[in-house]
Amino acid sequence: MGGPGGSEMETEEGEDRTPLLKESQPGTVPACCSARYNLALLAFFGFFLLYALRVNLSVALVDMVEPNTSLAKNATSNVCPEHSSTINVPRNTTGVTFPAMHSMWSSWAPPLERSKLLSISYAGAQLGTVVSLPLSGLICYYMNWIYVFYIFGALGVLWWFFWMWLVSDTPETHRSISHAEREYILSSLKDQLSTQKSVPWRPILESLPLWAIVVAHFSYNWTFYTLLTLLPTYMKEILRFDAQENGFLSALPYFGCWLCIILSGQIADYLRQNQNLSTVCVRKCFTLIGMIGPAVFLVAAGFIGCNYALAVAFVTISTTLGGFCTSGYSINHLDIAPSYAGILLGITNTFATIPGMVGPVIAKNLTHNNTVGEWQTVFYIAASINLFGAIFFALFASGEVQDWAVSGYHLHRN
Repeated sequence: MGGPGGSEMETEEGEDRTPLLKESQPGTVPACCSARYNLALLAFFGFFLLYALRVNLSVALVDMVEPNTSLAKNATSNVCPEHSSTINVPRNTTGVTFPAMHSMWSSWAPPLERSKLLSISYAGAQLGTVVSLPLSGLICYYMNWIYVFYIFGALGVLWWFFWMWLVSDTPETHRSISHAEREYILSSLKDQLSTQKSVPWRPILESLPLWAIVVAHFSYNWTFYTLLTLLPTYMKEILRFDAQENGFLSALPYFGCWLCIILSGQIADYLRQNQNLSTVCVRKCFTLIGMIGPAVFLVAAGFIGCNYALAVAFVTISTTLGGFCTSGYSINHLDIAPSYAGILLGITNTFATIPGMVGPVIAKNLTHNNTVGEWQTVFYIAASINLFGAIFFALFASGEVQDWAVSGYHLHRN
């Protein structure tokens, strides 16, 4: 890329409609203490508390309800010596927060910083699970289960005050943002946002890049639920080992995913900004890694015998590799239609909830006898769906802002 003068026009008409902004390098608009990174950190703590509040309920329920019932032992699955019983895997019940955050970032995230900013924001969900699992148990043990809700609830209220005080919908309305940062953000998004009032529903539903995200999101969630819901069941019923009895083992997959989300966001934007890789290339590569990797380890889980350590390792590696998808299809909505990113995520997330309902039912119908062969079939199905989703996204995804998402309108309004 050349100097600041002649390359701007060439860049805006390149393969990706993503301004490289060589004339406004982040060096002149530092990330430290900037409004956009303050938003990312506040969003990080918000998702941290959101998932902590979700997880601590499942932990506190153990003390809230008297454990006076016992589950009948399954005598048909005595493949390995039994270690423990009961299992509890948190479910995703946060349907509106991610689309809302996507809508915020459509006005705040410069194109070449999207991966970093969004990965920081959404990584809070994984860390919230990691921290709240053991911390809630300690609070219940040394204090009382009611303090789990008092402590995390009070932190949530405190976070809300900071959010209302420090966050604005757009850079134009932010009270303390610097002039340089405001111009940097607005100039980077000037050719990517639309000001039209109506939502172009027909072009949205006819958009092949959107359906590429839908298929990828659906496929990823199928394997995600299989790994974190059905694979622990396989470990319990076939291997006779319950990793949930060990708080560290329960949190390990989420910690690996959190670490991968943070690192992959940094790597993705480095490849786009410093190595001049196109947006679509980075999104496709990270999605392939984040979907094919878990599929491979899911299939391998059917051939581990009674090796409990290997089972835990496969769950951790699979969940960790899935973190690459955060910088893949997960934020591709902002690449193809920043103005409608929240709506697009709402659409894809709707389809992505289906595996959480259908997957366990199909698995249960396929594993009447709880044999290794039956569970291998479950893993093959999940891996095949994941592989299909990865290939479909690689073929039809886009990294450019779609024509229907801009319609000749620009963000700057005098």
